[in-house]
Amino acid sequence: MSANARPNDSASSSIAERIAMTHAAPYYPSRRSLARFAWLSIVAALLTIGLKGGAYALTGSVGLLSDALESVVNLVAAVVALIALTVAHQGPDEEHAYGHEKAEYFSSGIEGGLILLAAASIAYASVGRLISTFASLINLGAAWRLRQAAKQYRSITLEADAKHLLTDVWTSAGVIIGVAGVALTGWLWLDAVIALAVAVNIVWAGLQLVRRSALGLLDTALPAAERATIGTVLDRYAQEQPVEFHALRTRESGTRRFVEVHVLVPGEWSVRRGHALLERFERDLRAVLGPVTILTHLEPLNDPASFADTDLDRVEVG
Repeated sequence: MSANARPNDSASSSIAERIAMTHAAPYYPSRRSLARFAWLSIVAALLTIGLKGGAYALTGSVGLLSDALESVVNLVAAVVALIALTVAHQGPDEEHAYGHEKAEYFSSGIEGGLILLAAASIAYASVGRLISTFASLINLGAAWRLRQAAKQYRSITLEADAKHLLTDVWTSAGVIIGVAGVALTGWLWLDAVIALAVAVNIVWAGLQLVRRSALGLLDTALPAAERATIGTVLDRYAQEQPVEFHALRTRESGTRRFVEVHVLVPGEWSVRRGHALLERFERDLRAVLGPVTILTHLEPLNDPASFADTDLDRVEVG
């Protein structure tokens, strides 16, 4: 082999560096401290159990004991959320190339089921919990903070935990309103109607979480508004450049969002020119979508084989 035929060491090094970069952490905001929000939920649940348990010890009320035991379920759910967030934080590895974020769907699914059970118990019997009002305020504050964090980090686990805490708040609020309404009007049926209304509201929240968890496990596409945004960027490039796009696919996995698309360019373009176009295209997509993992595939426009892979199963071109 001649000297000119030997591999270029610098080029090999560059390729190795590029391969290493594909396994580097993607552009996402730091989520290392998400577990602290689960700890917030755990602390709130422990304080609530202590307050309600103390009220039961002072009054001997079976209703308060039942309320305290119900808060134990909140504690279990918070521990599940902590475990899910800890697992989801682990980065991609050999066996899980897309990361572990889907662990959040298991947590949100469990919490959605617990919400439905809580709603059933509320519909079955609503008991007086006026003494637990202060404990509910603690849950309200924790739920408000968890909802803020859920929106900031796009975490369905934190959102589910916040809604779970709110079930306790809505229950106590419904009881207070029901008792006050009966005292003012004398209508005994008003308490049951308000309790059922609270139960229906909680059922709806639980069903929404269970539905979103199921859709997430099925690799559901991004919301229609975000897909429309992607389409706008594709159209702009197709008008400004002699390029086409097909095989656009999107999905969500926990807090991660994925976009895959094939980009067809003139066959006479150099690899460098095509790569530069893809870099600009991906940068523009991130500018409008925020943190997102984008996978692009470059193909020549004048090759029939480029149009054989628009579906998941490639069509063989004879």
